[in-house]
Parts: sequence; structure tokens; C-alpha cells
Amino acid sequence: MKKPKSSLIFDDRDFPISLVRRCVLQGTGIDIEEGRQKPIIAIANSQTEINPGHMHLGAIAQRVKEGVHAAGGIPFEFSVPAPCDGITEGHEGMRFVLAQRDLIADIIETHVRSMMYDGIVLIAGCDKIVPGMLMAAARLNLPAIFITGGPSAWSIRFKNTFTGSVDRTSYEDLGDKLATATPVTCGACELMGTANTMQCITEALGLSLPRSANVPAYHAEKLLFARMAGKRIVEMVEEELTADKILTPKAIENAVMVDLAIGGSTNSTLHLPALAHEIGFDLPLKVFNDFNKRIPTLCAISPNGPYGITELYVAGGIPAVMKRLAEDLHLDALTVTGRTTGDTISGASILDEQVIPDKANAHMTEGSTVILAGNLAPEGAVVKQSAVAEDMLVFSGKARVFESEHDCLKAIREKTIQEEEVVVIRNEGPKGGPGMAETLAVTLGLELAGFKRVALITDGRFSGATAGPCIGHVSPEAYVGGPIAAARDRDEIFIDIPARKLELRLSDEEIRTRLKGWKPVEREVPAGFMRRYVKLVSSAAKGAVLE
Repeated sequence: MKKPKSSLIFDDRDFPISLVRRCVLQGTGIDIEEGRQKPIIAIANSQTEINPGHMHLGAIAQRVKEGVHAAGGIPFEFSVPAPCDGITEGHEGMRFVLAQRDLIADIIETHVRSMMYDGIVLIAGCDKIVPGMLMAAARLNLPAIFITGGPSAWSIRFKNTFTGSVDRTSYEDLGDKLATATPVTCGACELMGTANTMQCITEALGLSLPRSANVPAYHAEKLLFARMAGKRIVEMVEEELTADKILTPKAIENAVMVDLAIGGSTNSTLHLPALAHEIGFDLPLKVFNDFNKRIPTLCAISPNGPYGITELYVAGGIPAVMKRLAEDLHLDALTVTGRTTGDTISGASILDEQVIPDKANAHMTEGSTVILAGNLAPEGAVVKQSAVAEDMLVFSGKARVFESEHDCLKAIREKTIQEEEVVVIRNEGPKGGPGMAETLAVTLGLELAGFKRVALITDGRFSGATAGPCIGHVSPEAYVGGPIAAARDRDEIFIDIPARKLELRLSDEEIRTRLKGWKPVEREVPAGFMRRYVKLVSSAAKGAVLE
């Protein structure tokens, strides 16, 4: 069998140093003669005990290894960090989460390059881990395949008050609302947040086996797909089907279209440009607007509607969604099966017309994610229009400016924010945060306070679970002197989502005058990685990649 990389490990031409390699490998219990013949497969596993999205991945990795062995390969598993956004909410830990995406990519890339693996299986389920692994796959140009951890089941499904909806807006009782945010099984939070968005995207990119991404974490079929992925990676090594043949500009554009159709998280506007950057392809934010005029939000999956990821799985999963988009997709894009996207979706079945409707009956006529621009965000800002009430799609209000998320939360507790205001939170971008913290605490605080006509604008980001007129990723951020740094209390801000506009009702001259002599807010950054991160991280408009 082919061993494009690992043959160097077993090569005796550099004797006697080759004896060192052989002796070390013998310590693992490997049969050296078998190792000379079979491909060596890396299993990058982000199993962890501290969050439900990754607590079960050890079992998945075991089935992957069984598949690798069955197909004639030799698997070796290694560990990757798995931060959980939910557990880091509301404290300093959140500032270190997005930064771990790039660290995860670096860990996988450097380890795999050093150990001369022939192929890699990537196992993950949550927000930053999936894109970090995708970025690593793009760098390595090895045969690579993804097996996602799958969604969990919310507690509400097991209550006698369950109405068929998993969305919190469908319930009045606080206990029921909490049950729509409480996983009672292993797996990623069961809504179209960032975790499940990115799991779906692995399949849209062609890097996961068809229909595997949405299989619930607790379902036996997940283990079957894991074994299939293990077998398939060995075949990919033999076929020389490397990641660079799959992760192409066409594949990334397919992923953008699927993201819009499923009502994906706004964080995809960070992760897809970052992935494009890894393959030398520029994916400006305006591409989302180029597509969202013709790709509707097909699916009403929470927080866009009542359905959960389980319903999407039962309805046919991502192949069924892509079949609905067939006339728009790049059908010649290659997948890990060795076949094209067109071949894959030709056999797909749409099993529930309500969950995956056709374009004529879409949940929303336009794509979910919208890029706004104007003098407040010259490089762009992001909003999930599919989760915004119709009467808030166009809105004008007086600014209420906060220098941090913490200050805004204090105002919410003290009840000093008023209806018809536009809350502005700055100094939360990639550099200014640092780390571009998620402001879920603020969005939940505003919701629980009962506000109906308050908009939120920030140079930070949001949870994929966020609903309402929440505009994030404002670029340039305040820390580098973006116009958001010039905003003051009582300034009028105009939001027009249909027209893709975000305007601070000030003249350019007035903005320049206010920024003269302006200095960024400097926060204490602990010694270590984050000090390097602040120096190297790019604008959110470019994916917050390290340059």
C-alpha cells in the first residue's frame, strides 16, 4: 500500500539513526514489518470531559481506529484542546476561546508534519475546534476526512410541556426556556449555533461523508459513520485524494451557500474567510451579500424557528439541503467519497418538506447572514437577519455607548437602558478585547429584561444562539481607531438591514475630528500567548487570522 510520508520513518538508508526511530516505535507495540507496509493514519481527537459536545468522542475515535485497521492502515490517536463557549461565558475565559482556533490549527499542523503521517481523521463537534481542524487540513494537503461529534438533545424534548418546538421563544415558563438550552445527552448544543453550523459546513465542503454531520451524537449511526470514515481515509491515501483537491474556492462558496440556507451562525463569517485564507483564496465579507440575495433561508431551525438539528437529520440532512440548492452549487466540487457534489446529492432524499422546503416555500426569501456597511463599519458588520423581527429590520435610535461588555451588563442590571436605544459596545474586537469575546450575556440580558425595540452593535461577536437586531464584528474595531470609537451617547444610528446599511449620523469630518488625539483602551493582557495574539491577529473582516 502507498505510504507517501511515513515510509521515511522506516527507511534504513540513513542507518544507524534509523535504528533510533525503530526502537522508539517498538515501544508502542507496533509490528515494525507491518509498519513498513501499511499507511500510518493520524486521529486528531478533541475528546474532553468538561463539555457535552466532546465528552463522547473517545468512543467515536475507537470506531475510527477499527475502520483504519479493517482497511489496512495503522492508526495513532493524539489529543487536541476543546474549549466550550458556554462554560466561558461571562468571565475572562471567553477572551481565550477564539484564539484557540488558530492554536488548534497550529497544534495539528506541526504535530502531523513532524510525525510523518500519511493521512488524518479529524474528530470534533464545537465552535472553534471544527474550524481550527479545517484550517489545519487545508495547510497539510494530506488525505483528510472529518467525522463530527453530532448534536445533542435538549431537555425540553423529554418534558410533558414539549410542543414540538425546541426554540426558547415558544415557551413562557422559565423552566421550559431553560430546558431549550440544557443538553441531556452528549453532543453539541441542539440548535443552529456555531457548533452545528460548522459541523454542517464540513459536509458542505465535501470533507465529511454524506449525511454524517447531523447524525445525533447518541445515535448508533454515528458510530457506523466513524468506522466508515476510518476505512475511507486509508482508501484516500491509496487514491492520493488529498485535502487540497477538496478544499477549493468552489467548495468554500458551496459552504457559504449552505450556511445561508440553513440559517447558520454569524461566526461563519469569521471561520470561512479564515479557511479561505489557508488555501490562498480571498473571501471578502461582501461574498455573503452576493449570495444572500439568491439563496433563501430554507430552514426554520432554532434560533430562526422551531426545529432542532434532530429534525434536520430526520428530514435528510445536508445532502437534502444541497439538493434544494442544486441549481446554485458548484456540482463539480470533489468530496471525500471521490465523487463530485453533484453525484452525492443526486441520490439524496428530502424526507420532510416542512423542515427542508423548496425555495418557493423557504422560511425567509433571503439568506440568513447579512453584511452591513456604512460610515460606522467601513469594512463591514454582520447580522443574522433570519432571527430579527420584521419591525426591527429598519431601525433608528439614539446611541448608548459602553466601553466594555461588563459596563453594559451593569447598566442592564441597574435598568438604565431604555427602549428605542441602540446599545453600542466597543473595545471587544480581536485586538481590543483582546480575543473578540462573545457577548451572549448581553443579548440574553436584554431579552430577559423584556426589551422589544433595542438594537445592539459591537466590534465583538455573538453566540450562534443569538436572536434579534444584534450587529457584530464591526470593522475596523475601536482598538485600531475604527469609527465606532468616535460614537458618543445620544448620537443617532441608522440600521437598514434590507439595504445593507449601518450609519452613524455624523459627517465624515466630525468623525475625523473626534478621532484626533484618540487613544485605544489598553487592557491588561497576561504574559503568554495572548500578547503574541494581539500583535498578529487581523481584522474580523478578514477572519481574525494570525498574519
